Amino acid sequence: MFDSTIRYDFSFFQSLNRVVQYEPWLSRDKVMVDMLKTIGIEKGKPFNPDESTRKVLESAVDEAHAWFDFRYETTFAPYFKDAHWAVPASPELMEVSATFYESPDSYAIDARGVTDYWAFSTVKHLGSGQFYLMSTKDKNGAPLDGGKAYKLTVPANVPVTQYWSAVVYDRVTHALIRDVASPSKSSQTPGLQVNEDGTVDLYFGPKAPSGKEPNWTPTKAGGRFEVLFRLYGPQKPLFDKTWTLPDIAVAN
Repeated sequence: MFDSTIRYDFSFFQSLNRVVQYEPWLSRDKVMVDMLKTIGIEKGKPFNPDESTRKVLESAVDEAHAWFDFRYETTFAPYFKDAHWAVPASPELMEVSATFYESPDSYAIDARGVTDYWAFSTVKHLGSGQFYLMSTKDKNGAPLDGGKAYKLTVPANVPVTQYWSAVVYDRVTHALIRDVASPSKSSQTPGLQVNEDGTVDLYFGPKAPSGKEPNWTPTKAGGRFEVLFRLYGPQKPLFDKTWTLPDIAVAN
């Protein structure tokens, strides 16, 4: 098993130390050199904090995790009116993502951090080759519950030149849900059932609705999940919002 999730515990600082020891300092990052020294991370020296320092660091990473989680749920504005889908990157970050996150008057550290918190990376040209919409809530504003059944009706004529997909992630780790048969469904899924009007009904939940297995993505009871709707080769109707994506609804 390869686990690439971010650890919000003391091991985070151990990983940070490994990076500091291995990687050269970039000029724009040198502001951190003296700050890291105050917690015992210094190039060429071992990182071995005493017990009291370790407790402070563990408390700090807990606080940072809570801050990221709060910002993740409150920062991104709804993309469509009266809906819960949002572009999971701030306008500030999108403006500078193609220029190494720099502009003449800013360096989007916080905005980049919130995006890396859930995506583990950023996209240089969001909206050119691809576009993403994220939802963590159902139509009524309740968190998506892995033990419940949900339905998403994807409207016809999705404005893409390549394909679309809906990928399910664990809300806590933001990684794929472990030990499930499939993490997503897309317009390229073999056997995907398409309605006569061109819409596609997608289902999320611990059990597949009878006869709807090709359109079902499994979740797990006992945890929350989130859905990332990906559009590859996005076109104008998405951006002028003449094509809209409805909220995820609790299935009847």
